[in-house]
Amino acid sequence: MKRRIIEAIERKKIIAILRGLSADACVRTAEALYAGGIELVEVTFDQKNVERINETLKAISQICQTMGVQMLVGAGTVTSCEMVELACKAGAAYMISPNTDLEVIRRTVELGCVSIPGALTPSEAVAAHQAGADFVKLFPIDVLGPSYLKAIRAPLNQIRFMAVGGVDQNNIAAYRDAGACGFGIGGCLVKRDWIEAGQYDRITELAREFCSRLRDKGGK
Repeated sequence: MKRRIIEAIERKKIIAILRGLSADACVRTAEALYAGGIELVEVTFDQKNVERINETLKAISQICQTMGVQMLVGAGTVTSCEMVELACKAGAAYMISPNTDLEVIRRTVELGCVSIPGALTPSEAVAAHQAGADFVKLFPIDVLGPSYLKAIRAPLNQIRFMAVGGVDQNNIAAYRDAGACGFGIGGCLVKRDWIEAGQYDRITELAREFCSRLRDKGGK
């Protein structure tokens, strides 16, 4: 299963980030994204509101139950080993964090899930990789841009880097060309106002556009 997730991320590249949505809205959004060609979603934990942890776990479980193997589901903003364990039990196949926490990485690996911690500096990226991370999420990448990704990859080409933070349909090709093997995309793709208005067809169309821009070697 772990190898399948890694290969899927490398092949499909885009992980859509679902943040602050009800479980039902997460399922409908996941279905809309899948119709547009995106097969990976991250459902995030809300660090400000611990009462929403159960809603996140419910969303992960419901997407897994509704879509089966069509959609590969992960948990986001995973900042503790307890969150790793809860998300894994709910069906999450990969754990994404905003930071480099060695214990979170190791627990994720122990449970057989794919580990994607966040990092920004070379030291953080190497520490994460050495702890067993399968990918390292450069976050927030928009602060430094594609040139930083290209620069950090030169000496650290043994690490699979994902670009997260401010990636949109207009710059995704630039990050791809700089060496990103995958992308986490939130509000630039998962438009909250469209979801609240029930305009899931617009999510599908935007997903198609992202996939098209990613395939376009000219970056147009």
